[in-house]
Order: sequence, then C-alpha cells, then structure tokens
Amino acid sequence: MLRFILNLLWLIFGSGIVLAIGYGLAALICFALIVTIPFGVASLRLAYYSLWPFGRTLVTKPSAGLASGIANVLWVIVAGWWLALMHITAGIALCITIIGIPFGIANFKLVPAAFWPLGREVVELD
Repeated sequence: MLRFILNLLWLIFGSGIVLAIGYGLAALICFALIVTIPFGVASLRLAYYSLWPFGRTLVTKPSAGLASGIANVLWVIVAGWWLALMHITAGIALCITIIGIPFGIANFKLVPAAFWPLGREVVELD
C-alpha cells in the first residue's frame, strides 16, 4: 500500500508524468530515425520505469552482449551524461525537504538507468 501511495504522489508531484512524457517523446524521435530504434526501446523502458518507480528496480539482462555495451557508450556520449546529471540535480533538490526525500531517492535510482540503459530490464521487487 505504501508503494502505491508513493507512486501516486510521484506521478502527480514528483515529476513522474513529466519524465515519462519526455522519455516517450525521445523514443518517438528515435523510432522516426530508424537507425536509433534500440535507443527508442531504451527510452520507452525509461519512460515506463520513471512513471511508476517505487517497487521496481533495474537489473542487467543476462543476454546483453557486446552490441549493447557499444551502444551504451554511444548513448553516454549523446544523451546519457546530461540525463544522469538532470536526475542527480533533481534528486539533490528534492532531498532538501523532508517530504521530498523519497522522490529524491527515486531520482537517484533513475541515474544508472539514464546513464546506461541498454541491456537492462525493469523487474518488480516482490
């Protein structure tokens, strides 16, 4: 029940909708460019994870290979570093207030996902 309440508050006040829309738009752009479809899939995964982060975590896929590692290096150069910096900045700003601490922690959970998204999957904690 606590996870549901935190996710609902995150969705409304913790920028869950804004992050999901942003990652969704990035996915649409990646799908339109055809060559960047794997990045679009990763962006959709991030949108899904950022929409409802409490009670979920990101784990490395056992089937992830060299291609996802090379694509992640390209992702870091193009978009990953500034997305991770955005989540770190938002996490610090949210942790200033007591009420914002869970949302700041959720932003810190999104940092590795935003920095290195390919070859990972979202799983439930239960």
